[in-house]
Amino acid sequence: MKRHLLPALLAATLFLPASRNAAFANEAARTFTCAHGHLHFLEGSVPGQQNFAPDRLVDILNLALDVTPNFKRRSIAASATLEFQPIAKPLRELSLNAVDLNVSKIDSNHEIQAWQTTLDKIVITFKRPIRPGQKARVTVVYTAEPKEGLYFRTEAMGYPKGDDQLWSQGEPHMHRHWFPSHDFPNEKFTSEIVCRVPRGMTVLSNGRLLNQKANDANGLVAFHWKQDKPHVNYLISLVAGHFRKLEDKHKDTPLALYTPPSEFAVATNSFRDTKAIMAFFEKEIGVPYPWDKYYNVCVHGFMWGGMENTSVTTLTTRTLFSAESENLRSSMALDAHEMAHQWFGDLVTCKDWSHLWLNEGFATFYESLYEEHKNGPDAQRYDMFKNAAGILSKKNDTRAIHSRKFNDPEDQFREYGYLAYPKGAWVLHMLRSQLGPELFRKCIKTYLQRHRHQSVVTEDLNSVIEELSGRSFDRFFNQWVYHAHHPELAVSYSWDETAKLAKVSVQQTQKTSDNVLLFQFPVTLRFKSGETVHDHAIVVTQQREDFYVRLKARPEIVRFDPDYTLLAKTSFNLPMPMLKAQLADKSDMIGRLLAVQQLGGRKTGEAVALLKQTLNNDAFHGVRLEAAKALGGQRTEDSLAALAGSLKQSDARVRQAVVSGIARSYNDEAHDALDRIVVREKNPDIRANAIRSLGKYSKPGVKALLTKLITVDSYRNVIADSAIAAMRSQDDPGFVGPLLKELLDHEKRFTHRGFATALGTLAFLARNDEEKTVVRTFIAARVNHPIETVQTAAIRALGDLGDTQALAMLQSFQDEEHKDAVAKAADAAIAKLQSEQKPSASLGSLRGEVSDLQKQLRKLTEQLETIESKLKAATAAPKKAAAPAPKKATPAPKKAADK
Repeated sequence: MKRHLLPALLAATLFLPASRNAAFANEAARTFTCAHGHLHFLEGSVPGQQNFAPDRLVDILNLALDVTPNFKRRSIAASATLEFQPIAKPLRELSLNAVDLNVSKIDSNHEIQAWQTTLDKIVITFKRPIRPGQKARVTVVYTAEPKEGLYFRTEAMGYPKGDDQLWSQGEPHMHRHWFPSHDFPNEKFTSEIVCRVPRGMTVLSNGRLLNQKANDANGLVAFHWKQDKPHVNYLISLVAGHFRKLEDKHKDTPLALYTPPSEFAVATNSFRDTKAIMAFFEKEIGVPYPWDKYYNVCVHGFMWGGMENTSVTTLTTRTLFSAESENLRSSMALDAHEMAHQWFGDLVTCKDWSHLWLNEGFATFYESLYEEHKNGPDAQRYDMFKNAAGILSKKNDTRAIHSRKFNDPEDQFREYGYLAYPKGAWVLHMLRSQLGPELFRKCIKTYLQRHRHQSVVTEDLNSVIEELSGRSFDRFFNQWVYHAHHPELAVSYSWDETAKLAKVSVQQTQKTSDNVLLFQFPVTLRFKSGETVHDHAIVVTQQREDFYVRLKARPEIVRFDPDYTLLAKTSFNLPMPMLKAQLADKSDMIGRLLAVQQLGGRKTGEAVALLKQTLNNDAFHGVRLEAAKALGGQRTEDSLAALAGSLKQSDARVRQAVVSGIARSYNDEAHDALDRIVVREKNPDIRANAIRSLGKYSKPGVKALLTKLITVDSYRNVIADSAIAAMRSQDDPGFVGPLLKELLDHEKRFTHRGFATALGTLAFLARNDEEKTVVRTFIAARVNHPIETVQTAAIRALGDLGDTQALAMLQSFQDEEHKDAVAKAADAAIAKLQSEQKPSASLGSLRGEVSDLQKQLRKLTEQLETIESKLKAATAAPKKAAAPAPKKATPAPKKAADK
């Protein structure tokens, strides 16, 4: 699954290397986040303990679903028929994963004694055991209103008119919410789906379309899809609704892209590479595309970038883009990633989520290989450079790629996604570098052919590599996959003119432990003098080692790992003459990148001049982009002038980096440059970047400009969104009126996420107003919004607004038993309101409580005195009249309270 689209989108529109390379943003934007907020503790999944695949007591042969959705009620009426056979022992009881299914009937070709539903299972008890190998069938008839796994998107929910749709999302274990099965990746079976929808709708699913039949009696059309090759449960797909279609073909394989009608105008931009990607992968992998078709379908409100369902990938509509964004946006990486999954993750599938890297690392790496195929070796190296950046930035990284310790499988995608995705890709990159491209290709082809339609573990890959290479890779997998972290290297160089010896010292500085080892790895040293190039291969095995190389003359350039084949955090500081020589080496893009990074830390006139020259003249866009970043990081008058004088960049990615660099300074010159960019720049994403950056300036004209810009219509409302972000930075309550008017007049112009952000900004800006009724009423009208993103944003915004009159309303959303996103938002908002009550009001309330308590104490004292008097009178001797008792003193309040 492609997880990194959302932050990548934010980076593109708000302007991360991380789990998966972004599909369309600028080159550095590439991370997705998870939208689920729930933890599901499964069989074999114990929080904080080792997790393993569950038992397979039966071999499921086929799953057939018959589904009739109700778009108005967001529910389904369905039946699920499973064909299976016990594996090793007679089976008396069949347990299926199922959550919140309202089961009305269960049939079987074996007599059923009883069945029951639990919180997360359907348990069927047969009258007599079914013997191993004997085929059996059960059919479960049920209805459901799925909260997860199957999602409706309709006009009534705030989506565009005519775009009604539903779609499934199963990874890692969500399908149990809309059909019963074995919802784990260690079981494969064939599947089929019949889905009955109103005329005019389209149904898409795995495999091939067997038939499409209309029923005049109920006005529904039944689509029957069949996937006749085994795949795992989470890869089953159902998409239904109103779509438009682009078609193509690769050899005999049908290709298509489906989009909602409202998005079809820009569909071609995202479909341009699909055919070429398939052709390249077939050649590179050596295994023909293994399924009946390949469709991409873009859906509204998808929580990830994409999901590689067998033969029909689900994509977010956010991957679609207009041509005016130039090359800042592209669906190529997302397209390549998801198609690579059709081999890695679909044809062969990780047995359990501890081996997730066999799915995601492969997809990330082959995405990078397509980058190399299309744009050259430097593009691939730069892709790996950005992948490495996120990994190497992790501090106290003591978790291995393969780990069974997680609370929920989703942790492997979210919290630890940097391991499965980019680090998994780097493991493959290092393997390919050590084996060579041809042997690596042979190993991968054999791995796929040998385990076709099977579940795999890391050792399956290792055994193929060892078999075909004749080499032991146990140490490699042990240190890179089964142990944590990476080498942290301090490299130094010196030259002995008398002996003509180059000395390169390598020290591993990472903190070692049981989880982090001292690494052993091969690496190349390269020495350049004029046209002479000398490569010297070494193997690092110790914490500190010195390597000596005899050369004919002192080298002008010394490079450690020149081909960029080692994942390591390397410090190799060079003197200025060597940096300049490295920066001028047209054959070494990575060397120029590293030189740029070192020059960025030197705030001298010479360094700035070199960086500006590189920014405007280097042949590779990535080096120019990094030069802009380095200048931006210096924040000096000279570096700002260099950036402001370098805005004429034909590559939008570099131009965006220049604008970001200017935005890092705070002075009149930076303000004026940003102001000019907002007026002159045509690319909406770059304009948006400059608009947001103006938010930190309290200058005449900024307020008027932002007020004007929130009314500008743009693709996905990117200009207005950036103006609203700048308003928040200004923290000026004068924006409340214009912003409220725009939200009232043009709510539908906003994306759901953009509108949610705007609600938060509105509340933030109005938080200090004395009169908040209008704003509170506007926000409160959205607390029941059918889009959860907007609903939770409205609830949080009421907390930010600071109006205690919203407390009672917010309390109705609290739920102590089911802490979903809405309840959590309500808890946070209430806590914020209660913590921010004005001290004077709180003190007045406290004084009133103390006064009441004092009155109660006085009354209690009087009652006690009366009781004591009556007791004495009742027990007094009757013979003599009692002498008058002295008046008792009033007890102190504390004493009365103690009693």
